Amino acid sequence: MKGEGIYKDRGSKFLGFAETIANEDEAKARITWYKKKYHDARHVCYAYRLGSNLWRTKDDGEPHGTAGAPILRSIDARGMDNILVVVVRYFGGTLLGTGGLMVAYREAAKAALEGIKE
Repeated sequence: MKGEGIYKDRGSKFLGFAETIANEDEAKARITWYKKKYHDARHVCYAYRLGSNLWRTKDDGEPHGTAGAPILRSIDARGMDNILVVVVRYFGGTLLGTGGLMVAYREAAKAALEGIKE
């Protein structure tokens, strides 16, 4: 199952992608794929959850806690498991601040999760 979504704020575009994963190796492979595909993006941030005790987040150069954590909270708010969410940011020239970044990453993740189709 996969889903996509987009969020825009002050020129920046946040492309959200959600997909089911079976294990951590698959998550790592998919993250590598997104980083290659969107090599021209400023940031490729992500979170994934595999069961109740295994989760990972990555802010990829954004201020600590402003990208990966909001993505993971979007996953957890829906009670989802075995899921990877990647949010790709194209910087639009205006700084959004930590609050703005947290909203943007949360909303892009939410849009991707809501767009999941089999």
